[in-house]
Amino acid sequence: MGLFGKILEKLGLKKGEETKPAAATAAATVKPAAPAAKPAAEAVKPKPVASAQPTPSTAKGSYEPVSSSGPAPISEVDVVKQLEKLSLGKGLDWKVSIVDLLKLLDIDSSREARNELATELGCPADLMKDSAKMNVWLHKEVLRQIAKNGGNIPANLLD
Repeated sequence: MGLFGKILEKLGLKKGEETKPAAATAAATVKPAAPAAKPAAEAVKPKPVASAQPTPSTAKGSYEPVSSSGPAPISEVDVVKQLEKLSLGKGLDWKVSIVDLLKLLDIDSSREARNELATELGCPADLMKDSAKMNVWLHKEVLRQIAKNGGNIPANLLD
């Protein structure tokens, strides 16, 4: 996992990815052979589809509708709240400094780590030569990417 992936994971925007063995991945992509046709006498009648009619709830003695919709959409992660809470009493300004942001998340903030992160996020070569310019670009880009991945970054920090 790259450094940006670690940032997302620390903020709760990305869960740790487990690698699957190659055999399990290959087996998952192979379609099973079609089952042999059953004689008409053994054919199973299809079950009726559940309707959106209310069903009794034995615990409450009330009715609850059966939901036929898919899973609820993923909500936005309150990154600002998390970072503000982490920064209390530490004197770190994550809104301005990439180094402070990385320190808050307990991620290596060394020059080498920041160079690696900048390369991962596609920092222009001319900015990579100047540490201060790279840091400003990197801070803005990390915040932009956090926002793209579901974090609530205020617009004034993305300019």
